[in-house]
Amino acid sequence: MQDKIKPSEVDLEDQKGTGKKELNLLESLVPVLILMSLLAYNIFFIEGQDWFGGYTNQYILLMGGLVAAIVGFWNKVPVSRMIFEVWENWKSIFVPIMILFLVGALAGTWLVSGIIPAMVYYGLQVLSPDIFLPASVIIAAIISIATGSSWTTSATVGIALVGIGSALGIPTGMIAGAVISGAYFGDKMSPLSDTTNLAPAMAGTDLFTHIKYMAYTTVPTIIITLIVFTILSGTIDTTGSADISDLLASIDNTFHISPWLFLVPGIVIAMILMKTKPLIALGIGVLLAAIFAFIFQSDVLASLSDSNFKAVINAVLIDTNIETDNDKLSELFSSGGMNGMLWTIFLIICAMVFGGVMDAIGALAKITKSLLAVASSVFGLFASTVISCLGLNAIASDQYLAIVIPGKMFKNAFEDKGLAPENLSRTLEDSGTVTSVLIPWNTCGAYQSSVLGVSVSDYFVYAIFNYLSPFTTLFFAALNIKIRQLVKK
Repeated sequence: MQDKIKPSEVDLEDQKGTGKKELNLLESLVPVLILMSLLAYNIFFIEGQDWFGGYTNQYILLMGGLVAAIVGFWNKVPVSRMIFEVWENWKSIFVPIMILFLVGALAGTWLVSGIIPAMVYYGLQVLSPDIFLPASVIIAAIISIATGSSWTTSATVGIALVGIGSALGIPTGMIAGAVISGAYFGDKMSPLSDTTNLAPAMAGTDLFTHIKYMAYTTVPTIIITLIVFTILSGTIDTTGSADISDLLASIDNTFHISPWLFLVPGIVIAMILMKTKPLIALGIGVLLAAIFAFIFQSDVLASLSDSNFKAVINAVLIDTNIETDNDKLSELFSSGGMNGMLWTIFLIICAMVFGGVMDAIGALAKITKSLLAVASSVFGLFASTVISCLGLNAIASDQYLAIVIPGKMFKNAFEDKGLAPENLSRTLEDSGTVTSVLIPWNTCGAYQSSVLGVSVSDYFVYAIFNYLSPFTTLFFAALNIKIRQLVKK
């Protein structure tokens, strides 16, 4: 039987709300409600969701922080306390931000070295009409792990798979569900993914601990997904053949493809398993990929710049686009380098402002205390986190905010219960990242539906990995499976 969490265990003073009077629940919710209202206005009433330009979500988070500060002023919370909490938050994300920069550099160098193209090249060759659906899951997963982006996977290989599968007579909803399931599995498990970096940054754990701990729920879920799609494949009569020769020829004509390229990701994976620090493992991954680019892809580097060295440096720092004779592949073979990580980094910085002020005024403690008064068990804590992530995906229509806000809200509650932060980061991904694509008006749902040409209602029932993930994490919580406790020092 699980222990109960008493509301009194969540001490407002421990949460650093040092005002002269305790905030009531309405006052605590005011900044959140205004934040949600601004986000909803931007989504439903601003064309292109670009109210304040490309960094609208960041500005709205800062506005939410300002509203929280006003609430703090009203309740006599010292300005110095709010500044201190924001600064403490910023200090806590220094290493995650450095990792994000290295992730951008890794994506760029793995592209120009041919590592990502090699993964695409060999992945496409596992296609067979009899196992098309599970093969689509695997291909999408491989590409998404390699690129760290479910969106890029769907917009490139996903489109190709929908086209190929349609020619075979397979329902497009099934194909889209298989692509999305694989793409979001890869997105969750890839160290190159922004959400995979964002979740541990919010929860207070490191990237590789998060990925390894997340595997406990993610691997069983993807196995079940593959089994279901294998069964579905046996019920479909396919016609024709999966012709991918043009895609393979385009890759082969652009890059020098060799199994030796897999040595770099193999070394990085080995270093991760040996518990090498993330900054060192990723840094070596960037360095080795740069060396392999000089060895294997001299023609590619020459096409990017008059200097091979400059081409590699550009891949590390800024946008790199490698043109092929196939438009879909040209879109896939692009990277933003470190520059491509700035949007996510700014989002984290602004989230730390909002979370820091909310923490300083005692609002997060009050909201968490109210939630725990309703759901007081350990399972209730996990369930509250899942419900919050799902709710924010529906209300805020943004997967980043569905990770950021619950992450800040429940971080202290998990700590107070003696639960390691990777419990929270895993739950954020299992319920925040993957379910965003199931909501038609969420940015992810709208994007995937538009890109794949399949409505959310058509692929919803087949996006098995996505809707099964929250149930898996709750199942583990209910049976106390792999619920890691904090180590007492």
